[in-house]
Amino acid sequence: MNALEALLNPLNTLTEETRLTLANLADAATGLTVPSLRLGVTGLARSGKTVFLTALVHNLVHGGRLPLFSASAGRRMTSAHLQPQPDDAVPRFDYEAHVSALVKGRIWPDSTRQVSELRLTIDYESASYFYRKLGPGRLHVDLIDYPGEWLLDLPLLGKDFATFSAEALERARAENRAQIAEPFLKVLAETDPQSDESEPAAQELALRFKNYLATCRADAHALSMLPPGRFLMPGDLDGSPALTFAPLDIPVDAAPARSGTLRAMMERRYEAYKTHVVRPFFRNHFARLDRQIVLVDVLHALNAGPHAIADLEVALSEVLGAFRPGKRSWLSSILSRRIDRILFAATKADHLHSADHDRLEAILKRLVTRAEERARFRGAQVDVLAMAAVRATREAMVKHRGEELPAILGTPLPGEQLNGERYDGKTEIAMFPGDLPLNPESLFRQAESFSEVTGPKIRRGKSSLQFLRFRPPELDTTAEGLTLSLPHIRLDRALEFLIGDRLA
Repeated sequence: MNALEALLNPLNTLTEETRLTLANLADAATGLTVPSLRLGVTGLARSGKTVFLTALVHNLVHGGRLPLFSASAGRRMTSAHLQPQPDDAVPRFDYEAHVSALVKGRIWPDSTRQVSELRLTIDYESASYFYRKLGPGRLHVDLIDYPGEWLLDLPLLGKDFATFSAEALERARAENRAQIAEPFLKVLAETDPQSDESEPAAQELALRFKNYLATCRADAHALSMLPPGRFLMPGDLDGSPALTFAPLDIPVDAAPARSGTLRAMMERRYEAYKTHVVRPFFRNHFARLDRQIVLVDVLHALNAGPHAIADLEVALSEVLGAFRPGKRSWLSSILSRRIDRILFAATKADHLHSADHDRLEAILKRLVTRAEERARFRGAQVDVLAMAAVRATREAMVKHRGEELPAILGTPLPGEQLNGERYDGKTEIAMFPGDLPLNPESLFRQAESFSEVTGPKIRRGKSSLQFLRFRPPELDTTAEGLTLSLPHIRLDRALEFLIGDRLA
Protein backbone atom coordinates (compact mmCIF):
# COMPACT_ATOMS: atom_id res chain seq x y z
CA MET A 1 0.00 0.00 0.00
CA ASN A 2 1.58 3.33 -1.05
CA ALA A 3 1.32 6.70 0.68
CA LEU A 4 -1.82 7.75 -1.18
CA GLU A 5 -3.55 4.43 -0.61
CA ALA A 6 -2.86 4.72 3.11
CA LEU A 7 -4.23 8.26 3.00
CA LEU A 8 -7.42 7.40 1.14
CA ASN A 9 -9.03 5.27 3.83
CA PRO A 10 -12.58 5.94 2.62
CA LEU A 11 -11.59 4.60 -0.78
CA ASN A 12 -9.85 1.48 0.49
CA THR A 13 -12.97 -0.43 1.34
CA LEU A 14 -13.64 -4.01 0.30
CA THR A 15 -16.49 -2.86 -1.94
CA GLU A 16 -14.38 -0.27 -3.77
CA GLU A 17 -11.43 -2.61 -4.30
CA THR A 18 -13.82 -5.30 -5.55
CA ARG A 19 -15.24 -2.89 -8.10
CA LEU A 20 -11.75 -2.00 -9.29
CA THR A 21 -10.83 -5.68 -9.61
CA LEU A 22 -13.98 -6.40 -11.60
CA ALA A 23 -13.19 -3.50 -13.95
CA ASN A 24 -9.67 -4.84 -14.43
CA LEU A 25 -11.05 -8.32 -15.13
CA ALA A 26 -13.35 -6.86 -17.78
CA ASP A 27 -10.42 -5.05 -19.38
CA ALA A 28 -8.35 -8.23 -19.34
CA ALA A 29 -11.16 -10.25 -20.92
CA THR A 30 -11.48 -7.83 -23.83
CA GLY A 31 -7.71 -8.00 -24.34
CA LEU A 32 -7.45 -11.78 -24.73
CA THR A 33 -7.38 -11.56 -28.53
CA VAL A 34 -5.47 -8.28 -28.89
CA PRO A 35 -3.59 -6.94 -25.86
CA SER A 36 -4.15 -3.33 -24.87
CA LEU A 37 -2.18 -0.70 -22.98
CA ARG A 38 -3.89 2.22 -21.28
CA LEU A 39 -1.63 5.29 -21.42
CA GLY A 40 -2.58 8.29 -19.30
CA VAL A 41 -1.61 11.73 -20.59
CA THR A 42 -1.78 14.53 -18.06
CA GLY A 43 -0.20 17.80 -17.00
CA LEU A 44 -1.23 21.05 -15.40
CA ALA A 45 -2.78 23.86 -17.46
CA ARG A 46 -0.91 24.91 -20.64
CA SER A 47 1.51 21.98 -20.48
CA GLY A 48 0.63 20.77 -23.99
CA LYS A 49 -1.47 17.63 -23.45
CA THR A 50 -3.65 18.09 -26.54
CA VAL A 51 -0.66 18.90 -28.75
CA PHE A 52 1.26 15.87 -27.46
CA LEU A 53 -1.57 13.45 -28.19
CA THR A 54 -2.21 14.92 -31.63
CA ALA A 55 1.47 14.81 -32.58
CA LEU A 56 1.86 11.25 -31.26
CA VAL A 57 -1.00 9.94 -33.37
CA HIS A 58 -0.04 11.99 -36.45
CA ASN A 59 3.55 10.74 -36.44
CA LEU A 60 2.59 7.10 -35.96
CA VAL A 61 -0.21 7.10 -38.52
CA HIS A 62 1.73 9.09 -41.14
CA GLY A 63 5.11 7.44 -40.67
CA GLY A 64 6.91 10.33 -39.02
CA ARG A 65 10.63 10.55 -38.47
CA LEU A 66 11.14 8.59 -35.24
CA PRO A 67 14.77 7.36 -35.19
CA LEU A 68 14.79 6.55 -31.46
CA PHE A 69 11.52 4.60 -31.57
CA SER A 70 12.89 1.11 -32.27
CA ALA A 71 9.75 -0.41 -33.82
CA SER A 72 9.65 2.42 -36.37
CA ALA A 73 13.40 2.75 -36.93
CA GLY A 74 13.70 -1.02 -37.48
CA ARG A 75 10.71 -0.96 -39.83
CA ARG A 76 8.92 -3.51 -37.68
CA MET A 77 5.85 -1.28 -37.25
CA THR A 78 3.81 -2.06 -40.33
CA SER A 79 0.86 0.26 -39.69
CA ALA A 80 -0.93 2.40 -37.11
CA HIS A 81 -4.58 3.39 -37.37
CA LEU A 82 -7.41 4.72 -35.25
CA GLN A 83 -10.29 2.53 -34.13
CA PRO A 84 -13.50 3.10 -32.16
CA GLN A 85 -12.67 3.51 -28.49
CA PRO A 86 -13.73 0.82 -26.03
CA ASP A 87 -15.44 3.09 -23.47
CA ASP A 88 -18.77 4.24 -24.89
CA ALA A 89 -19.42 6.65 -22.01
CA VAL A 90 -16.15 8.62 -22.43
CA PRO A 91 -15.89 11.51 -24.95
CA ARG A 92 -13.63 10.81 -27.91
CA PHE A 93 -10.44 12.85 -28.24
CA ASP A 94 -11.12 14.98 -31.33
CA TYR A 95 -7.92 14.14 -33.17
CA GLU A 96 -9.16 15.21 -36.59
CA ALA A 97 -10.12 18.73 -35.45
CA HIS A 98 -6.88 19.17 -33.53
CA VAL A 99 -4.62 18.05 -36.37
CA SER A 100 -6.53 20.30 -38.78
CA ALA A 101 -5.91 23.27 -36.47
CA LEU A 102 -2.19 22.49 -36.35
CA VAL A 103 -1.59 21.61 -40.00
CA LYS A 104 -4.11 23.72 -41.91
CA GLY A 105 -4.81 26.64 -39.61
CA ARG A 106 -1.37 26.75 -38.00
CA ILE A 107 -3.03 27.48 -34.67
CA TRP A 108 -2.73 25.60 -31.41
CA PRO A 109 -5.78 23.44 -30.60
CA ASP A 110 -8.05 24.03 -27.62
CA SER A 111 -6.69 22.76 -24.32
CA THR A 112 -7.92 19.78 -22.32
CA ARG A 113 -11.11 20.47 -20.37
CA GLN A 114 -12.33 16.96 -19.57
CA VAL A 115 -11.44 13.29 -19.80
CA SER A 116 -11.27 12.03 -23.37
CA GLU A 117 -10.04 8.85 -25.01
CA LEU A 118 -8.70 7.57 -28.30
CA ARG A 119 -7.74 4.03 -29.41
CA LEU A 120 -4.71 3.67 -31.66
CA THR A 121 -4.01 0.17 -33.00
CA ILE A 122 -0.44 -0.70 -34.00
CA ASP A 123 0.43 -3.66 -36.24
CA TYR A 124 4.03 -4.80 -35.95
CA GLU A 125 6.54 -7.60 -36.42
CA SER A 126 8.18 -8.82 -33.23
CA ALA A 127 11.93 -8.37 -32.77
CA SER A 128 12.00 -11.89 -31.28
CA TYR A 129 12.58 -14.74 -33.76
CA PHE A 130 10.27 -17.02 -31.77
CA TYR A 131 7.34 -14.61 -31.61
CA ARG A 132 7.87 -13.53 -35.21
CA LYS A 133 7.26 -17.14 -36.28
CA LEU A 134 3.89 -17.02 -34.54
CA GLY A 135 2.72 -14.26 -36.87
CA PRO A 136 2.38 -10.46 -36.84
CA GLY A 137 1.63 -8.71 -33.58
CA ARG A 138 -1.03 -6.15 -32.74
CA LEU A 139 -1.39 -3.76 -29.82
CA HIS A 140 -4.26 -1.47 -28.87
CA VAL A 141 -2.97 1.73 -27.25
CA ASP A 142 -5.80 3.47 -25.42
CA LEU A 143 -4.83 7.10 -24.91
CA ILE A 144 -6.54 8.70 -21.89
CA ASP A 145 -6.32 12.50 -21.78
CA TYR A 146 -7.26 14.24 -18.54
CA PRO A 147 -6.45 17.54 -16.75
CA GLY A 148 -3.65 17.31 -14.22
CA GLU A 149 -5.59 19.62 -11.90
CA TRP A 150 -7.99 16.73 -11.27
CA LEU A 151 -5.16 14.72 -9.71
CA LEU A 152 -4.79 17.43 -7.08
CA ASP A 153 -8.27 16.43 -5.89
CA LEU A 154 -7.39 12.81 -5.06
CA PRO A 155 -5.70 13.64 -1.73
CA LEU A 156 -8.96 15.36 -0.70
CA LEU A 157 -10.52 11.90 -0.32
CA GLY A 158 -8.49 11.45 2.86
CA LYS A 159 -9.24 14.90 4.30
CA ASP A 160 -12.30 16.21 6.09
CA PHE A 161 -13.67 19.69 5.48
CA ALA A 162 -11.82 21.25 8.43
CA THR A 163 -8.45 19.95 7.20
CA PHE A 164 -9.16 21.08 3.64
CA SER A 165 -10.12 24.54 4.95
CA ALA A 166 -7.01 24.89 7.09
CA GLU A 167 -4.67 23.97 4.24
CA ALA A 168 -6.46 26.14 1.66
CA LEU A 169 -6.45 29.19 3.94
CA GLU A 170 -2.80 28.69 4.88
CA ARG A 171 -1.92 28.87 1.17
CA ALA A 172 -4.22 31.86 0.60
CA ARG A 173 -2.57 33.83 3.43
CA ALA A 174 0.98 33.04 2.31
CA GLU A 175 3.15 35.98 1.32
CA ASN A 176 2.93 35.32 -2.41
CA ARG A 177 -0.86 34.84 -2.39
CA ALA A 178 -2.28 37.17 0.25
CA GLN A 179 -2.81 40.08 -2.13
CA ILE A 180 -4.40 37.84 -4.77
CA ALA A 181 -6.70 36.31 -2.18
CA GLU A 182 -7.64 39.61 -0.53
CA PRO A 183 -11.20 39.89 -1.99
CA PHE A 184 -11.98 36.33 -0.89
CA LEU A 185 -10.34 36.73 2.53
CA LYS A 186 -12.25 39.97 3.13
CA VAL A 187 -15.62 38.28 2.58
CA LEU A 188 -14.48 35.28 4.62
CA ALA A 189 -13.58 37.53 7.57
CA GLU A 190 -17.13 38.90 7.55
CA THR A 191 -18.65 35.41 7.49
CA ASP A 192 -19.74 33.55 10.61
CA PRO A 193 -19.54 29.78 10.01
CA GLN A 194 -22.15 29.26 12.75
CA SER A 195 -24.71 31.51 11.05
CA ASP A 196 -27.79 30.04 9.41
CA GLU A 197 -27.19 28.32 6.09
CA SER A 198 -27.69 30.69 3.17
CA GLU A 199 -27.51 30.01 -0.56
CA PRO A 200 -26.51 33.62 -1.42
CA ALA A 201 -23.73 33.51 1.19
CA ALA A 202 -22.47 30.18 -0.16
CA GLN A 203 -22.52 31.43 -3.73
CA GLU A 204 -20.69 34.66 -2.83
CA LEU A 205 -17.93 32.81 -0.97
CA ALA A 206 -17.59 30.18 -3.71
CA LEU A 207 -17.39 32.85 -6.42
CA ARG A 208 -14.67 34.80 -4.58
CA PHE A 209 -12.75 31.59 -3.94
CA LYS A 210 -12.93 30.52 -7.60
CA ASN A 211 -11.83 33.97 -8.75
CA TYR A 212 -8.85 33.76 -6.41
CA LEU A 213 -7.86 30.35 -7.83
CA ALA A 214 -8.25 31.60 -11.41
CA THR A 215 -6.04 34.64 -10.73
CA CYS A 216 -3.38 32.40 -9.17
CA ARG A 217 -3.29 30.34 -12.38
CA ALA A 218 -2.98 33.40 -14.67
CA ASP A 219 0.31 33.97 -16.51
CA ALA A 220 1.49 36.71 -14.14
CA HIS A 221 1.60 34.25 -11.21
CA ALA A 222 1.55 30.78 -12.86
CA LEU A 223 0.79 29.02 -9.57
CA SER A 224 -0.08 25.34 -9.71
CA MET A 225 -1.29 24.16 -6.28
CA LEU A 226 -4.97 25.06 -6.77
CA PRO A 227 -7.40 22.40 -5.53
CA PRO A 228 -10.29 21.75 -5.95
CA GLY A 229 -9.43 21.13 -9.61
CA ARG A 230 -12.97 21.20 -10.98
CA PHE A 231 -13.47 24.76 -9.75
CA LEU A 232 -11.34 25.92 -12.68
CA MET A 233 -12.78 23.35 -15.11
CA PRO A 234 -16.40 22.83 -14.02
CA GLY A 235 -17.83 21.55 -17.32
CA ASP A 236 -21.45 20.45 -16.99
CA LEU A 237 -21.20 20.68 -13.19
CA ASP A 238 -20.93 24.49 -13.30
CA GLY A 239 -23.34 26.01 -10.80
CA SER A 240 -24.13 22.72 -9.05
CA PRO A 241 -24.15 22.63 -5.22
CA ALA A 242 -21.20 20.20 -5.32
CA LEU A 243 -19.11 23.02 -6.82
CA THR A 244 -20.57 25.80 -4.67
CA PHE A 245 -18.54 25.70 -1.49
CA ALA A 246 -15.43 27.36 -0.09
CA PRO A 247 -13.08 26.87 2.87
CA LEU A 248 -14.14 28.39 6.18
CA ASP A 249 -12.08 29.69 9.10
CA ILE A 250 -12.68 26.84 11.55
CA PRO A 251 -10.29 24.92 13.86
CA VAL A 252 -9.06 21.57 12.55
CA ASP A 253 -10.20 19.90 15.78
CA ALA A 254 -13.54 21.73 15.97
CA ALA A 255 -16.63 19.99 17.30
CA PRO A 256 -19.07 18.61 14.70
CA ALA A 257 -21.05 21.25 12.84
CA ARG A 258 -24.48 22.16 14.12
CA SER A 259 -27.26 21.24 11.69
CA GLY A 260 -28.65 24.12 9.65
CA THR A 261 -25.52 26.27 9.84
CA LEU A 262 -23.44 27.63 6.97
CA ARG A 263 -20.58 25.39 8.08
CA ALA A 264 -22.78 22.28 7.91
CA MET A 265 -23.92 23.35 4.45
CA MET A 266 -20.32 23.77 3.22
CA GLU A 267 -19.24 20.46 4.76
CA ARG A 268 -22.13 18.66 3.08
CA ARG A 269 -21.23 20.10 -0.32
CA TYR A 270 -17.53 19.31 0.15
CA GLU A 271 -18.41 15.67 0.84
CA ALA A 272 -20.71 15.65 -2.19
CA TYR A 273 -17.79 16.92 -4.30
CA LYS A 274 -15.67 14.00 -3.16
CA THR A 275 -18.47 11.46 -3.67
CA HIS A 276 -19.82 12.58 -7.04
CA VAL A 277 -16.76 14.15 -8.67
CA VAL A 278 -13.49 12.81 -7.27
CA ARG A 279 -14.28 9.14 -6.57
CA PRO A 280 -15.82 8.41 -10.00
CA PHE A 281 -12.76 9.89 -11.71
CA PHE A 282 -10.45 7.70 -9.65
CA ARG A 283 -12.50 4.54 -10.13
CA ASN A 284 -13.47 4.90 -13.79
CA HIS A 285 -10.28 6.36 -15.24
CA PHE A 286 -7.26 6.84 -13.03
CA ALA A 287 -7.17 3.43 -11.34
CA ARG A 288 -7.24 1.65 -14.73
CA LEU A 289 -4.05 3.18 -16.19
CA ASP A 290 -1.01 1.07 -17.12
CA ARG A 291 1.44 3.86 -17.95
CA GLN A 292 1.60 7.60 -17.54
CA ILE A 293 3.25 10.64 -19.06
CA VAL A 294 3.21 13.87 -17.05
CA LEU A 295 3.82 17.02 -19.13
CA VAL A 296 5.29 20.01 -17.28
CA ASP A 297 5.62 23.59 -18.53
CA VAL A 298 8.79 24.40 -16.61
CA LEU A 299 9.50 27.50 -18.70
CA HIS A 300 6.15 29.04 -17.77
CA ALA A 301 6.96 28.68 -14.07
CA LEU A 302 10.49 30.01 -14.58
CA ASN A 303 9.01 33.02 -16.35
CA ALA A 304 6.75 33.80 -13.37
CA GLY A 305 9.49 33.60 -10.75
CA PRO A 306 10.62 31.62 -7.69
CA HIS A 307 7.20 31.37 -6.05
CA ALA A 308 5.82 29.68 -9.15
CA ILE A 309 8.71 27.19 -9.18
CA ALA A 310 8.23 26.37 -5.49
CA ASP A 311 4.46 25.98 -6.01
CA LEU A 312 5.02 23.74 -9.03
CA GLU A 313 7.29 21.48 -6.97
CA VAL A 314 4.56 21.06 -4.33
CA ALA A 315 1.87 20.45 -6.95
CA LEU A 316 3.95 17.83 -8.78
CA SER A 317 4.61 16.07 -5.50
CA GLU A 318 0.86 15.99 -4.81
CA VAL A 319 0.07 14.86 -8.36
CA LEU A 320 2.65 12.11 -8.40
CA GLY A 321 1.75 10.99 -4.91
CA ALA A 322 -1.65 10.15 -6.36
CA PHE A 323 -0.22 7.50 -8.69
CA ARG A 324 -0.40 3.77 -7.97
CA PRO A 325 3.07 2.73 -9.16
CA GLY A 326 4.32 -0.84 -9.18
CA LYS A 327 6.10 -3.52 -11.12
CA ARG A 328 4.08 -5.06 -13.95
CA SER A 329 3.04 -8.68 -13.79
CA TRP A 330 0.27 -10.67 -15.44
CA LEU A 331 -1.56 -11.29 -12.16
CA SER A 332 -1.24 -7.75 -10.81
CA SER A 333 -2.54 -6.27 -14.07
CA ILE A 334 -5.76 -8.20 -13.51
CA LEU A 335 -6.27 -7.99 -9.76
CA SER A 336 -4.79 -4.62 -8.85
CA ARG A 337 -3.64 -2.48 -11.75
CA ARG A 338 -0.44 -0.49 -11.27
CA ILE A 339 1.39 2.13 -13.34
CA ASP A 340 4.71 0.50 -14.19
CA ARG A 341 6.26 3.33 -16.24
CA ILE A 342 6.08 7.08 -15.61
CA LEU A 343 7.62 9.67 -17.90
CA PHE A 344 8.08 13.29 -16.87
CA ALA A 345 8.47 15.59 -19.86
CA ALA A 346 9.43 19.26 -19.82
CA THR A 347 7.51 20.65 -22.78
CA LYS A 348 8.24 23.49 -25.20
CA ALA A 349 11.94 22.63 -25.50
CA ASP A 350 11.82 24.32 -28.91
CA HIS A 351 11.74 27.67 -27.06
CA LEU A 352 15.35 27.03 -26.05
CA HIS A 353 18.48 26.31 -28.01
CA SER A 354 19.40 22.62 -27.93
CA ALA A 355 22.47 23.46 -25.83
CA ASP A 356 20.08 24.21 -22.95
CA HIS A 357 17.93 21.07 -23.20
CA ASP A 358 20.07 19.12 -20.72
CA ARG A 359 19.68 21.97 -18.24
CA LEU A 360 15.91 21.98 -18.71
CA GLU A 361 15.86 18.23 -18.02
CA ALA A 362 17.97 18.77 -14.91
CA ILE A 363 15.53 21.37 -13.56
CA LEU A 364 12.57 19.04 -14.10
CA LYS A 365 14.44 16.13 -12.51
CA ARG A 366 15.06 18.29 -9.46
CA LEU A 367 11.35 19.23 -9.33
CA VAL A 368 10.20 15.60 -9.25
CA THR A 369 13.02 14.06 -7.18
CA ARG A 370 10.88 13.03 -4.23
CA ALA A 371 8.05 11.63 -6.33
CA GLU A 372 10.53 9.81 -8.58
CA GLU A 373 12.13 8.10 -5.60
CA ARG A 374 8.73 6.88 -4.36
CA ALA A 375 7.81 5.48 -7.77
CA ARG A 376 11.13 3.67 -8.18
CA PHE A 377 10.82 2.23 -4.66
CA ARG A 378 7.47 0.71 -5.64
CA GLY A 379 9.04 -0.92 -8.70
CA ALA A 380 8.01 1.46 -11.47
CA GLN A 381 10.44 2.66 -14.14
CA VAL A 382 10.83 6.45 -14.36
CA ASP A 383 12.41 8.72 -16.95
CA VAL A 384 12.76 12.49 -17.43
CA LEU A 385 13.26 14.35 -20.70
CA ALA A 386 12.94 17.73 -22.42
CA MET A 387 10.75 17.60 -25.50
CA ALA A 388 8.54 19.48 -27.92
CA ALA A 389 5.72 17.35 -29.32
CA VAL A 390 5.43 19.88 -32.16
CA ARG A 391 8.54 21.85 -32.97
CA ALA A 392 7.56 25.44 -33.79
CA THR A 393 11.08 26.87 -34.19
CA ARG A 394 14.37 26.16 -35.95
CA GLU A 395 17.93 26.80 -34.86
CA ALA A 396 20.53 28.98 -36.55
CA MET A 397 23.69 30.94 -35.81
CA VAL A 398 23.09 34.68 -36.18
CA LYS A 399 25.63 37.51 -36.14
CA HIS A 400 24.91 40.20 -33.57
CA ARG A 401 27.37 43.10 -33.18
CA GLY A 402 30.14 41.03 -34.68
CA GLU A 403 29.44 38.03 -32.43
CA GLU A 404 27.90 34.74 -33.59
CA LEU A 405 25.05 33.72 -31.32
CA PRO A 406 22.87 30.60 -31.21
CA ALA A 407 19.35 31.69 -32.19
CA ILE A 408 15.92 30.19 -32.59
CA LEU A 409 13.80 31.17 -35.60
CA GLY A 410 10.01 31.17 -35.53
CA THR A 411 6.82 33.07 -36.27
CA PRO A 412 5.20 34.56 -33.15
CA LEU A 413 1.44 34.19 -32.79
CA PRO A 414 -0.64 37.24 -33.79
CA GLY A 415 -0.74 39.76 -30.96
CA GLU A 416 2.41 38.57 -29.20
CA GLN A 417 4.51 41.47 -27.96
CA LEU A 418 8.16 41.92 -27.09
CA ASN A 419 9.94 45.12 -26.12
CA GLY A 420 7.00 47.20 -27.37
CA GLU A 421 6.83 45.41 -30.73
CA ARG A 422 3.57 43.67 -31.63
CA TYR A 423 3.72 40.77 -34.08
CA ASP A 424 1.22 40.03 -36.85
CA GLY A 425 1.50 36.24 -37.02
CA LYS A 426 3.24 36.36 -40.40
CA THR A 427 6.74 37.64 -39.67
CA GLU A 428 9.48 35.20 -38.73
CA ILE A 429 11.98 36.51 -36.20
CA ALA A 430 15.33 35.42 -34.79
CA MET A 431 15.72 35.34 -31.03
CA PHE A 432 18.76 34.82 -28.85
CA PRO A 433 17.98 32.36 -26.05
CA GLY A 434 19.85 32.94 -22.84
CA ASP A 435 21.33 30.21 -20.70
CA LEU A 436 19.44 28.34 -18.01
CA PRO A 437 21.42 27.87 -14.78
CA LEU A 438 24.03 25.15 -14.99
CA ASN A 439 23.13 24.06 -11.47
CA PRO A 440 19.36 23.66 -10.98
CA GLU A 441 19.75 23.92 -7.20
CA SER A 442 20.33 27.65 -7.66
CA LEU A 443 16.67 28.01 -8.62
CA PHE A 444 15.57 26.51 -5.33
CA ARG A 445 18.12 28.02 -2.95
CA GLN A 446 17.47 31.71 -3.38
CA ALA A 447 15.10 33.99 -5.21
CA GLU A 448 17.85 36.22 -6.57
CA SER A 449 19.22 33.30 -8.60
CA PHE A 450 16.38 33.87 -11.01
CA SER A 451 18.25 36.91 -12.30
CA GLU A 452 20.78 34.46 -13.72
CA VAL A 453 18.15 33.04 -16.05
CA THR A 454 18.06 35.07 -19.22
CA GLY A 455 15.51 32.75 -20.77
CA PRO A 456 13.98 32.07 -24.09
CA LYS A 457 12.22 35.11 -25.51
CA ILE A 458 14.39 37.90 -24.30
CA ARG A 459 16.82 39.98 -26.31
CA ARG A 460 20.46 40.31 -25.34
CA GLY A 461 20.98 42.59 -22.38
CA LYS A 462 17.59 41.92 -20.75
CA SER A 463 17.43 40.34 -17.32
CA SER A 464 13.82 39.13 -17.05
CA LEU A 465 12.70 35.68 -18.15
CA GLN A 466 9.86 35.50 -20.62
CA PHE A 467 9.09 33.79 -23.88
CA LEU A 468 6.91 34.26 -26.93
CA ARG A 469 4.30 31.85 -28.18
CA PHE A 470 5.09 30.77 -31.73
CA ARG A 471 2.75 29.57 -34.45
CA PRO A 472 2.85 25.88 -35.38
CA PRO A 473 5.23 25.25 -38.28
CA GLU A 474 4.27 25.20 -41.94
CA LEU A 475 4.68 21.58 -42.97
CA ASP A 476 6.79 20.55 -45.94
CA THR A 477 5.29 18.46 -48.73
CA THR A 478 6.79 15.73 -50.86
CA ALA A 479 7.17 15.86 -54.66
CA GLU A 480 3.90 13.91 -54.83
CA GLY A 481 2.13 16.59 -52.78
CA LEU A 482 1.89 14.57 -49.56
CA THR A 483 2.14 16.52 -46.30
CA LEU A 484 4.94 15.37 -44.02
CA SER A 485 4.36 14.56 -40.37
CA LEU A 486 4.62 17.16 -37.62
CA PRO A 487 8.23 17.92 -36.60
CA HIS A 488 9.16 17.27 -32.98
CA ILE A 489 11.95 17.12 -30.42
CA ARG A 490 12.36 13.73 -28.69
CA LEU A 491 8.82 12.50 -29.26
CA ASP A 492 10.45 9.29 -30.48
CA ARG A 493 12.33 8.90 -27.21
CA ALA A 494 9.07 9.34 -25.30
CA LEU A 495 7.37 6.68 -27.45
CA GLU A 496 10.23 4.23 -26.95
CA PHE A 497 10.00 4.54 -23.17
CA LEU A 498 6.19 4.42 -23.01
CA ILE A 499 5.33 1.62 -25.46
CA GLY A 500 8.58 0.38 -27.08
CA ASP A 501 8.87 -2.74 -24.90
CA ARG A 502 5.32 -3.80 -25.78
CA LEU A 503 6.27 -3.87 -29.48
CA ALA A 504 9.47 -5.88 -28.99
